[in-house]
Amino acid sequence: MKRMSFLLHALSPLHCGTGQGVDIIDLPIARMHSTGIPFVPGSSLKGVMRDAAQGKAEEIFAVYGPDTANASDNAGALVIGDARLLLLPVRSFFGTFCWVTSPLLLHLAARDFESSGLQLPSGVPAIVGRGARVAQANHANVHNGKVYLQDLDLNVKVEAADSLTDQWFKLLATLLPESERPLLNTRFAIIDDETMTFLWETAMQVDARNRINEKGVVVDGALWYEESLPPESILVGQFAAEATRRSGVSLSPDQVIAFALPAGLSHTLQVGGKATVGRGICKIYTPVTTTNPE
Repeated sequence: MKRMSFLLHALSPLHCGTGQGVDIIDLPIARMHSTGIPFVPGSSLKGVMRDAAQGKAEEIFAVYGPDTANASDNAGALVIGDARLLLLPVRSFFGTFCWVTSPLLLHLAARDFESSGLQLPSGVPAIVGRGARVAQANHANVHNGKVYLQDLDLNVKVEAADSLTDQWFKLLATLLPESERPLLNTRFAIIDDETMTFLWETAMQVDARNRINEKGVVVDGALWYEESLPPESILVGQFAAEATRRSGVSLSPDQVIAFALPAGLSHTLQVGGKATVGRGICKIYTPVTTTNPE
């Protein structure tokens, strides 16, 4: 089986919802039940990738599975996992915004990267209490020994080259396209898990929406609040591929991946809901591949 790590980069607000909410947010985003971490379901990615696929119908059926009426013909050869939050852009009083992650998010990401053959740091930084860690190069958000995120101020430790913080910063930078690296180079921080939990609950984009009638007047009671992952959010997940099982179509795992993500194609997709108002424009980066026998 061939496995490939991928990063999903939101270029506009990204709303993959769970239906109607029970709090003040009428349409919340999807979060993992056990941890509360925001994520994009693999089923959402599979649908838009299938719609964007270029090739013969038989090849599409072999890679993604047949249509519903013929679901028993064969299973799809491509497995698309959930994309879990890795880097959250947070408004900062210095440096405009900061891409933040936490020891927990890095630990979970390491599982995806390890199975893809990446050389990983020996661990993740340990942060006791509230605080932040930045590498020497990541200075744009630091002022007087603190980083100021939303209405929070965190004591920051600037760590030397080759520290765990620096190693993770360099690894993540190599996974992004070269054009995106300058932003990460000066705006990366690792914060404690408790603060990160607070931010992924409260630092999402929330928009008030309403509905108007044919006369251009707002309908009574037709006001709702909609939550989205903010633009510049970066999530991590995995693809896996096996040889095709469909009669008459013989593709190896490498060929399945190449069919789903052909070389040279700009992997820009619209993911999630609210497409007609510009939500969910994303790029997929697939920096690392390996073949893992089972």
